[in-house]
Amino acid sequence: MPLLPSAKRTSKSAATMAAKAKPKKNPGGTGGGGATLDELRGQIDEINLKLVRLFNQRARVAQRIGDLKHGDGAPIYQPVRERQVLERVVALNEGPLSGDHLRRIFQEIISACTALEHTLRVAYLGPEHTYTHEAARNRFGASASFLPEPSIAAVFQALENSRADYGVVPVENSTEGSVSLTLDLLIDTPLCIIGEILLPIRHVLMARADAGTFTRIVSHQQSLAQCRNYLAANYPHCELEAVASNSFAAQRAAQDASCAAIASLAAARANGLEVVAENIQDLAQNTTRFLVLGREAMARSGADKTGLVFGLPERAGALHGALTLFARERINLTMIQSRPQREKPWAYVFFVDLQGHREDAKVRRALTALEKRALFLKVLGSYPEGKP
Repeated sequence: MPLLPSAKRTSKSAATMAAKAKPKKNPGGTGGGGATLDELRGQIDEINLKLVRLFNQRARVAQRIGDLKHGDGAPIYQPVRERQVLERVVALNEGPLSGDHLRRIFQEIISACTALEHTLRVAYLGPEHTYTHEAARNRFGASASFLPEPSIAAVFQALENSRADYGVVPVENSTEGSVSLTLDLLIDTPLCIIGEILLPIRHVLMARADAGTFTRIVSHQQSLAQCRNYLAANYPHCELEAVASNSFAAQRAAQDASCAAIASLAAARANGLEVVAENIQDLAQNTTRFLVLGREAMARSGADKTGLVFGLPERAGALHGALTLFARERINLTMIQSRPQREKPWAYVFFVDLQGHREDAKVRRALTALEKRALFLKVLGSYPEGKP
């Protein structure tokens, strides 16, 4: 009799093991209701095969388009068309992938297909793993050839000397304001603005795994400024040191255990650093605006911005009169910035961004009227308006 309970337990254990050995069914009802894991993986394999065929079919069509562009002398990179493609993809999305997921996927598909026509050479304010590098990769995709330059002026020179096809430079931060050097270089360059990139800046505090208690925090001066409240509240004992770039700061932290850095998550990964804290910027909406520079003017996309720089006579009401010309045409100005004229002390030029394309009728009327009042007027470029 004492053997019966033991036998019952053995029988129950065997039944449990047998139940565990059965193939698991998919409870969600997707992809064939009660399909097993192996069956669902088989469906994935079939879909992947179809995607590979469709990707290559798309690439062949892109190559034919490239041949037509070469014959017509049209530029390979056409941001207006790219924007139309991405917006249509997002509009057709029914989930579960988000619009941002699809935008990133198709950005890489476009980048790879463009590289079959011509590998785009993109100069940017380096080194690697800076926010400018991240902005350039987001816009042109991983298939482009990225050329890190040591300064903003060097990015302009790379394009002007035809070492690069396009350039990416920072122009404005929502916390710290305009990048003066970029504005100054736009005055004399033959290049034009062909696009803008709005990149949310997410600062990360990083250090070596064996750092222990670090006593110094290094970063670019802009990043230190954008995190000043966080640093004052959490690391008042640390010395703050401004360096040439966030990427260089991450390299310093990787070499010195007494040092932490503020940089991007990509910089932490590239240098093998541990993340101490993420999103340490004082303002959650901290965003940097980057300009995409090129040689060819952009056609209208339907949602454009135009950049201008102009000088005015030194008399009362001159600036008010100039701005009234845009108000009269109901043109929204999104940015106005004054900069000193380098050749004339205490005289200024004015940078303006407005909504609309230079070929729009109302913008054309406003520019014609402004040209009559201004000492000089230069249209820096019309381009598709960026989105966060």
